[in-house]
Amino acid sequence: MSIPSEAEPLKEASQPERLKWEDWVGAACMVALALITFANVLVRYFTSQSFAWTEEISISLMVVVTLVAASAAVYRDRHIRIEVFFDSGSPQRRRLLALFSAAMTVLAFTLLAVFASRFAYDDYQYEVTSPGIGVPQWWYSVWLPVLSIVIAIRGLQVFLRVWRRK
Repeated sequence: MSIPSEAEPLKEASQPERLKWEDWVGAACMVALALITFANVLVRYFTSQSFAWTEEISISLMVVVTLVAASAAVYRDRHIRIEVFFDSGSPQRRRLLALFSAAMTVLAFTLLAVFASRFAYDDYQYEVTSPGIGVPQWWYSVWLPVLSIVIAIRGLQVFLRVWRRK
């Protein structure tokens, strides 16, 4: 455990405890992805045929893993930024940049949630089915708005955490 320095305004020692669900969901999706891919490789090797559904499920799992990892990265302050620009300057400047970054994260993922919700609703309304299995497509597309809202909430938590630290 380390004590946060001025150069690291958002990092807290207790963060990993708060993110257990994201770590577990990400790990579970990765295990499922590995098992599905391995099963498909075995079937292709021994039968020269492929499971059609594996690509469909794999893509959906990769989207979930990406968004869950993004949520953890936002909260842990591990997202992409230009460190030279962010770390230079006074603590007040770093605080303002952290607030701006968190606010833009909330805005971006809120907008993504709104537009992805419309997309998922269209899949539901027009009864679009997936090409590989033939299940309703919204089963896959609903996770984008749901997890975008989670990321926006994480961004809001970061904003409030930085705001309270004066």
